[in-house]
Amino acid sequence: MRNPILCVVALAAARTGCAAPSARPATDARADAAVRAPRQLPVLRGTDGSLVAWEDLVAACAQAEAVLVGETHGHRVGQAFQAALFPDVLRAAPLAAGALEFFERDEQAALDDYLTGVTDEAAFRRAARRTESNYTSGHAAIVEACRAAGRPVIAANASRRYVRLARTEGFDRLRVLGAEQKRLFAIPEFVPEGRYRADFFKVMGAQSLLDPPADAPLSASDAARRENIDAMLRSQSVWDWTMAESVARAIAGGARPVVLVVGRFHVEHDGGLVQALRAIRPGTRVVTITGVDAWSDSLRDDDRGAADFVVYIGEFESR
Repeated sequence: MRNPILCVVALAAARTGCAAPSARPATDARADAAVRAPRQLPVLRGTDGSLVAWEDLVAACAQAEAVLVGETHGHRVGQAFQAALFPDVLRAAPLAAGALEFFERDEQAALDDYLTGVTDEAAFRRAARRTESNYTSGHAAIVEACRAAGRPVIAANASRRYVRLARTEGFDRLRVLGAEQKRLFAIPEFVPEGRYRADFFKVMGAQSLLDPPADAPLSASDAARRENIDAMLRSQSVWDWTMAESVARAIAGGARPVVLVVGRFHVEHDGGLVQALRAIRPGTRVVTITGVDAWSDSLRDDDRGAADFVVYIGEFESR
């Protein structure tokens, strides 16, 4: 079974901070059925594992101000789930808006031009640098549903050059940039401690560096490695805070709910994105959903409390 934390494995290289999981060669008949009928996937409440009807999931999302959908990037069942959920939420809540981690703020104009008919799809894909890997079927379904309904899609993420700058030079470097540059990112008010940081170190294979015994201080190389991972966590936090700010601004503009699709690590167990949104806009009615890349008909212990709703979508497959 894969590690449930999917982001940050390739922070320096990945476009938006969530690396795609390793492809698995086997196909899965259950996955084929789920792609055909994603509304039949079992949806479990993250607190107690109780089964939730599809219409109740949609209603909970429609009554929220923000819906944070944690995905396994590129997972075909997860994409089918998104493609089914968002249009249903939009029908139930006509003021809903989409938001996507895979679009950075400086790509907003390309999105808007397509949504408003200024450009066609081919021109949009060129302007926004869309490929099969960064414009998957579930994301496209959200864009098309919003286009048909005349609703916005938010290019939610920070422009990656500023994320890189946060890692290499710190937040103070971002603070001295100009106003136009600052439109493209948010500077975190804090970098999370606790579970989020611990899980970050875990996925980096560096748990032992977090709290070394007092009688066994870190070596110079281990201290340097810990400093590097904390620098990467600064980058992760710029993503979290920028996306949270993007969601909060859209809510302030009248969208209800804003449905953000983002890598699971940002969302699960009150991840950095959830913490940032609550800090930026206290009291926001947030619904979290996570698509776990495994099959299970009951809530696994590791997934208890991961999100308000847990959907098991099967292991990742190559296609």
